[in-house]
Amino acid sequence: MEQSEQLQAAYALRRAMLGDAYVDSATSDTDEVSQQFQDHITAQAWGVWTREGVLSTRDRSLLVMAMTAALGRMEEFRLHASCSPRTGVSDAEIDELLFQVAAYCGAPAAISARRAVRAVRAERDGA
Repeated sequence: MEQSEQLQAAYALRRAMLGDAYVDSATSDTDEVSQQFQDHITAQAWGVWTREGVLSTRDRSLLVMAMTAALGRMEEFRLHASCSPRTGVSDAEIDELLFQVAAYCGAPAAISARRAVRAVRAERDGA
């Protein structure tokens, strides 16, 4: 199946942010349904990042981290926190974001996200 230009752009951005190894692993299942699922997820979740609009990549990254933390989706939060240097989001901004999550979404969500951030930073810094 030939990919549309929009889907190609979404995959390119997904690779740029998450890395080839992550995307290759996520798309390694070769059965038809798995590939369709990956195309759907990429078009939906990453296609929105490729839209023209007033939000920068940095802004979109902060929003995704806030939403995934608020929803308790720590696997996705951790994934996006780990690629934050490539989106222009600083550690200090993530720290501040978690205060907002605590205030508006509750302490349990923020505490879980804080633990995830500490693990991401430890891996990144080799600690």
